[in-house]
Amino acid sequence: MVALLRRARHPRLALIALAFVAFVGLGMPDGLLGVGWPSLRADFAVPLDALGWLLAAGVVGYTTSSFLNGVLLARLGVGRMLALSCLLTGLALVGYTVAPQWWMVVALGVVAGLGAGAIDAGLNTYVAAYFGARLMQWLHASWGVGITIGPLLMTAGLALWQSWRVGYWVVGGFQLALAVGFFVTLSLWERPTPAFGEQKRLTDYQTSFGLTLRQPAVWLSITLFLLYVGAETALGVWAYTLLTEARRVEPALAGVVTGSYWLMFTIGRIAAGVVAVRVGSDRLVRGGLIGALLGTGLLIWNPAVFANVLAIALIGLAIAPIFPALMSGTAARVGDRFAANTIGMQMAATGAGMALIPAGMGVLASRMSLEIIPFALLVVYAALLGCYLLAVRPSKVILVRSSK
Repeated sequence: MVALLRRARHPRLALIALAFVAFVGLGMPDGLLGVGWPSLRADFAVPLDALGWLLAAGVVGYTTSSFLNGVLLARLGVGRMLALSCLLTGLALVGYTVAPQWWMVVALGVVAGLGAGAIDAGLNTYVAAYFGARLMQWLHASWGVGITIGPLLMTAGLALWQSWRVGYWVVGGFQLALAVGFFVTLSLWERPTPAFGEQKRLTDYQTSFGLTLRQPAVWLSITLFLLYVGAETALGVWAYTLLTEARRVEPALAGVVTGSYWLMFTIGRIAAGVVAVRVGSDRLVRGGLIGALLGTGLLIWNPAVFANVLAIALIGLAIAPIFPALMSGTAARVGDRFAANTIGMQMAATGAGMALIPAGMGVLASRMSLEIIPFALLVVYAALLGCYLLAVRPSKVILVRSSK
């Protein structure tokens, strides 16, 4: 397979395939934690809200590497950065399974975050510069494939071997295999190819971070990603615990329901890629947020067990196109001049949202009840819709000013 990719007559297609595989690998670890957390915390004898420490460690690494995205790409190149990112992530995931103490797992979370942040920001910048909205949706659909597989792997490990470690062994091994694959295909990433045509304008600017941070539209754009990823991660992390510990759903069914969230999420992104050009990013975002609010309302209502399945699947389907559409629309919101810097900052913000919002919900749940989580999710989605409406309103003015 590697040899075929290296000799490919169409390097553009080969790079797309590698990018998709990388995002499958990126999503798999994210899908493990929600299902594995009850068993993992029992093994290490830590409280429910200790999840916040692991998420915070991950965000430190993730935010650092994504914020330094431009520097890393310039010094390492895309191929080397992907290979090293997969290597770091794989070693950290395998390390979770052999760490004797909780603080060591938290420390390894920083390493895993460094790897995830570099691959996420690097590929998003690469695709935003060279490809269109359709491939951006499908790239993130690949992440959805990975995060759908994650809960199923963890559920199988718990059911068949009564161990959360099996899931991390499998996914860690997959990451290490990816690292080898990227190391031996470096020439595909480093060798220029005319298949891309000319680079788009957003990568031609060299605007300072200071000037970028003085733009209100940039801060709104950063906030969008913090809120969105926080909400997306929160339901993925807490759905299994909510269903099993608060609503007395059987563990096997709860694992399948959690998996259905990511499955519908993946289906939604595949479908969005088909209609992205015709429908437009704005409609995808608005429609997705309305669907998410409706699904969260059903989760709060909870008239029957089946309603949980329907609500979580609906939320997954509704939010699917939001992240790629927001990413593709970055230049429209902030202007070409500030887009490249903003993309890195947006990815750094996702790390903060990934840790702060789920961890905050965990603190609320430990002090009140797990049933507070759907209410908190509703608030976050409502805030996200409000911020989005503010972010898109002045976009025409910003574009005119930044194009001078």
